[in-house]
Amino acid sequence: MGVDIPDNARIIRNLVMASQIMADHFIHFYVLHALDWVDVTSALKADPVKAAKIANNISPRPTSAGDLKAVQDRLTAFVNQGQLGIFTNADFLGGHPAYYLPPEVNLIATAHYLEALRLQIKATRAIAVFGGKVPHTQFTISGGVTCYESLRPEKLEEYRTLTRETREFIEQMYIPDLLAVASYYKDWAGIGGCTNYIAFGEFPWNERDLNARWLPQGVIMNRDLANIQDVNPNEIYEHVSASWYEGTEARHPYEGVTEPKYTSLDDPQRYSWMKAPRYMGEAMETGPLASVLVAYAKGHPETVAAVDMVLGHLGVGPEALHSTLGRTAARGIRALTVAQQNEKWLDELVENVKSGNTKLANDHPMPMEAEGVGFADVPRGALSHWIKIKDGKIENFQLVVPSTWNLGPRCDKGKLGPVEEALINTPIADPKRPVELLRTVHSFDPCIACGVHVIDSKTNQVHEFKVL
Repeated sequence: MGVDIPDNARIIRNLVMASQIMADHFIHFYVLHALDWVDVTSALKADPVKAAKIANNISPRPTSAGDLKAVQDRLTAFVNQGQLGIFTNADFLGGHPAYYLPPEVNLIATAHYLEALRLQIKATRAIAVFGGKVPHTQFTISGGVTCYESLRPEKLEEYRTLTRETREFIEQMYIPDLLAVASYYKDWAGIGGCTNYIAFGEFPWNERDLNARWLPQGVIMNRDLANIQDVNPNEIYEHVSASWYEGTEARHPYEGVTEPKYTSLDDPQRYSWMKAPRYMGEAMETGPLASVLVAYAKGHPETVAAVDMVLGHLGVGPEALHSTLGRTAARGIRALTVAQQNEKWLDELVENVKSGNTKLANDHPMPMEAEGVGFADVPRGALSHWIKIKDGKIENFQLVVPSTWNLGPRCDKGKLGPVEEALINTPIADPKRPVELLRTVHSFDPCIACGVHVIDSKTNQVHEFKVL
């Protein structure tokens, strides 16, 4: 559209993305992924005194045996009632051979799981300070942002307080818990890896330049960290030969078409509602691991320091990152580095406001014809929105989202998608309770709803399904 956004708008967009990443990553670790590694029922056998000693050894935040005993008593009450409350659907818990943690570490992780549930409210409130609401923030327009109310000193201080508390939780609980759990599952440093990675970079100081971002952009092929390539938007194509869409031709997003054509669950060729994005014809993993690998390989100082700290603690080399364990660790690494940078961006905004600079948006005419793409590295990874305008209206709009990159099926060359590749050769201790598969799938933080929406074209009714 040929419009430049004010500097304040750029900073606010970065602040919202930063707080989104901080909240998303610790919530994912505890609420969505923890029970793949932590056996809550085992915590009933823990010695709270021993658990408190372990907790105080791994974290600077004081933990008392009384606090852990209170958590244990709550769990005991759940069990005595014949259910596990919020853990009821954790069907794999209890005596599964793939769970390695001692009871005391299980108790610590369970206690912090419950604390994470409380903190997520504050973490998402921080996003809403600028975004207006969570999810689906409503502050961004072409030309800038609209949240003038958020420039009041008390709103800026509210954001600072909420994100500072989130940062402290990440530093003092999330990262210590991640390292403690990972130290028992180092065999998973050789399971669930992929081959190629793509990251668009994030936190720009120049929105038009992919190389002007705090977290760098890049492409890694064949795990070669010594030769990082720049992202070339012309090399992105979406395949549909194995998807329930019309046609078989791979298309660039600018020319993308999304015409559903369901066949059947028994179709040997088409088996997914996801398209299959490819870069230079190859499947690419995206997400925190891709972002961390690109930043680490490019010498991004904050990322290098955090990665070396994690690898040193676990006693493994960088090759261990190409795995389910590496993917899980990378999410913590990105949360930590972003959390420690975030307040510096807030200080920039505060100084601008103090100096009288409160401009948040620039007006602009709608062009009669144009095309453009927006690149972001959101919590789940590389996101791009592709738009073509004709006669002053949107002619075509296509999204290539992180879960499509990761969960997409085979392409027309028969190459597996990243999640498919990562699941190959996964060891399964109990075929009736394959928690090992969940570990790898959940490590990608998949969101089918991000890539697929089902709506009745005749009634506009959205249909919901429970898949058992």
